[in-house]
Amino acid sequence: MVPVVKSLSVERPVGPSADKFPVRKPTQEEAEAAVRTLLLWAGDDPSREGLAETPRRVAKAYKEFYKGYAEDPHHILDRVFEEVEDYRDMVLVRDIPFYSHCEHHMVPFVGKAHIGYYPSKGVVGLSKLARIVDVFARRLQTQETMTAQIADVIEAALEPRGVAILVEAEHMCMSMRGVQKQGSSTMTTQYRGLFRDDPAEQLRFFTMVKSPGL
Repeated sequence: MVPVVKSLSVERPVGPSADKFPVRKPTQEEAEAAVRTLLLWAGDDPSREGLAETPRRVAKAYKEFYKGYAEDPHHILDRVFEEVEDYRDMVLVRDIPFYSHCEHHMVPFVGKAHIGYYPSKGVVGLSKLARIVDVFARRLQTQETMTAQIADVIEAALEPRGVAILVEAEHMCMSMRGVQKQGSSTMTTQYRGLFRDDPAEQLRFFTMVKSPGL
């Protein structure tokens, strides 16, 4: 289950290390005040016309950006279809688009995820795999952690014979700041079960991911 922090009357799911800081959730007013402080720190006037509503808009946007904290990925995969005529080959869902935010700089990284698995006791609805990507992407993340989390929850919920995850993304923290190398991309992988133990299966997965579409 996703860890939960309890404070006052608020219960909220939190990230992987958030159980170490059991603090109350700030109010809407406190969140907006924090945005005003950042606007002042950046050198602008939060009271001018163009920025007057920005704190409210940012707080609202953050609720959408980080809504994954309020979702339980295990619940998404709680239904398995077993009547699939004993299907035992790979199931692959590729090119799942996502955006997330780097936990180091809180700027976006954008890309695609590809998920393959060998079923054992059944298959899950294909859209559920896309939802799993969104749950973890809508949290402050590193790409490496997100890739492992997707593999972890699929392995735990479906008990497949093998799981393969490939995530590729462009990171704005590398494109917009620092070395400012636009167009560079990062790939991360996780192989479990059959995929981890057999390089031929890894190659088959990668080849299917990169093959021409329909």
